[in-house]
Amino acid sequence: MLDIKYIRENREKVQENANNKNVEVDVYELLELDDKRRNLTAQIDELRAEKNTFSNEMKSKDKPDNEIIEKSRKLKSDISELESQLAKVEEEYIALLKTVPNMSSDDTPIGKTEEDNQVVYENGDKPQFDFEPKNHWDLALSRGWIDKERAAKVAGARFAYIKGDMVKLQLALMQYVIDTLTDSNKIQQITSEAQLDVVDKPFIPIMPPYLIKTDVFDAMDRLEPSEDRYKIDGEELWLQGSAEHVMGSMHADETLSVDELPLRYIGYATSFRKEAGTYGKDMEGIIRMHQFDKLEMEIISTAEQGMNEHLLTIAIQEHILQSLGLPYQKILKCTADIGKPNFRGVDMDTWLPGQGRYRETHTADYMTDYQARRLNTKVRINDQTQLVYTIDATAMALGRMMVAILENYQLEDGKIAIPEVLKAYLGGASHL
Repeated sequence: MLDIKYIRENREKVQENANNKNVEVDVYELLELDDKRRNLTAQIDELRAEKNTFSNEMKSKDKPDNEIIEKSRKLKSDISELESQLAKVEEEYIALLKTVPNMSSDDTPIGKTEEDNQVVYENGDKPQFDFEPKNHWDLALSRGWIDKERAAKVAGARFAYIKGDMVKLQLALMQYVIDTLTDSNKIQQITSEAQLDVVDKPFIPIMPPYLIKTDVFDAMDRLEPSEDRYKIDGEELWLQGSAEHVMGSMHADETLSVDELPLRYIGYATSFRKEAGTYGKDMEGIIRMHQFDKLEMEIISTAEQGMNEHLLTIAIQEHILQSLGLPYQKILKCTADIGKPNFRGVDMDTWLPGQGRYRETHTADYMTDYQARRLNTKVRINDQTQLVYTIDATAMALGRMMVAILENYQLEDGKIAIPEVLKAYLGGASHL
């Protein structure tokens, strides 16, 4: 949520930013409501002060006269009426304030659709094959690694049983990423290569809850679109849609010490999204599933640390992709695609030769203090408190990364070569 003081002082800029993000909100209506609530609050405070004066007069007299008693009753009634009006205005004001998106960074391209995202650069050589490369679905089906037909009997469409060597591959990827992010020497190597001025503090591994309360989900501003989420019937609980939803909120209503920051978490969670609609060939494989496993980075920092911590998550993503030998594009997301709570957003799109195109495998989001304002998460610096900044980013979308490895490392006989960095996690094997 944006600071209302900032909105008052930058109303035209805030409205323009909302338009650029394709968010329908009337900033001027919001400010009218803000004026009303401030005027009503001032009137209530004035009447309360007057009522206190009369109350003291009544206490000072053995027997207050009827005029003072009547005046006190009138003040109490007027205060009650104004408080009722304020409650209604406050409800409208908060609802409208929540719809105002975070501002966008200066380098965020202005665009109306994801087609306006900018390719920053491409990295890595695309594999060359002496045969027609297959997509991951055909490769996995021939080896019995994915079974969606039986999963449909048990859970419905867009679920799958992952089997055999693909399970071993997922576990290897998980352990490799966790080992990398929890090693301060690796963090130092990555920050040095990216020329970032950040501490080499390792990430703390987290296995978070898979459920999140409605008010907390809303405070994270990740509940919408709610039709894309799974709600527990009869309870104010939802299945989280990504690990950062339950990690970014874990310090709600806390004031942290500046010495604790940056707090860096690497969380694993099985996540759930309805993924409404049809997506052509994506229905055949495991690109778009209702259930998927991810390793997610969540960082809580000071305002001063924020941008470099965001850049750190991007450097980590690139390090992982490069170490796996996967070609990718770095994408700077436009205003329409970065998301309502985001100040800046970057994607990594990995090359999938079986599909002949790049597909998103990583995203890095920088929210500044937008989430922290509603979560009420603060940091104490020099005897003063200020809101923290939050950063989240994909460390590894395990399903999509397995897709990328299957398609990029496929051999003509249907076997899959194992990336060098994963061999130690797979018993030294060279192929799946």
